[in-house]
Amino acid sequence: MTFVPDPLDPDDDRPPYEQVASSLGAAIRTRRLAPGEKLPSHKKLSEMYGFARATIQRALRDLEDEGLVVSRKGSGVYVRNRTERPAGLRPYVEQAFSSRDVTIDFAGFSSETLHGALQEPLDKIRVGRLTPSSITVRILVPDMSVPQAAPVRREDCADDVRLRNRMHDIMVGYTRSIRDSIAELQHLGLVPDTRVDVRVHSGTQFFKLYVINSEDVFFGYYPIKPNKVVAQGEAIEIYDLVGKDTVLFHHSVNDSESSSGTQQVEQARMWFDSVWETIGRDFDLDGQ
Repeated sequence: MTFVPDPLDPDDDRPPYEQVASSLGAAIRTRRLAPGEKLPSHKKLSEMYGFARATIQRALRDLEDEGLVVSRKGSGVYVRNRTERPAGLRPYVEQAFSSRDVTIDFAGFSSETLHGALQEPLDKIRVGRLTPSSITVRILVPDMSVPQAAPVRREDCADDVRLRNRMHDIMVGYTRSIRDSIAELQHLGLVPDTRVDVRVHSGTQFFKLYVINSEDVFFGYYPIKPNKVVAQGEAIEIYDLVGKDTVLFHHSVNDSESSSGTQQVEQARMWFDSVWETIGRDFDLDGQ
């Protein structure tokens, strides 16, 4: 089947190369361009989009940096097999919001990365460029009222309530912001139905997990590293869970029920639901 791109939005004020990269990226994520498939030539893409070859080349470089395509010298540009390769979260979150019903499940330490990934699609909803009918977000985080394996003091690996209170405040800040930003969309009449639920559990979260529209999963590990933080006005050397630069591995549902990607997504959904429905406890953000 010959690839035919969707028409570009004439009101899109992004640079042309970003528009082309977004269009091709969306085609890859929705599998209109399948893993391993060769993209049309630079010349053909120039004709399709109506932009110069330099614009197409810049767009393809961005897609390659994002891990979506790979350039093979003398052969062309191919869609990368994404099932178990590092990938960027933000483009997939934005693509999810083009669906009618958006669902995001997150398990992790503070929801800071999720908060950042949501900003652009929420802005696009506010200006009418994305129009989902419902948004449902579930956030599963550790209960910082009880001791955790980390963060702990570096000198003796001991629990310190000041560290837990600090992490508690960080988590509450990001999750409140997510909840309030999404609820605002419903109050403004932009999204008819929104819901953000938060639950806590007693175990330390050593990895982060995103399940997006029940079709894409991102998974990454939190390494434990030395860090120095300020808690209640005192600088403390600690062992900390560090997630900002965590490599996320992407798994996606595809046509084969027995494929690795499909099984990874099914198992991630099963794990999240099992924790959410058993040992997860409702957390009242307004009671803090």
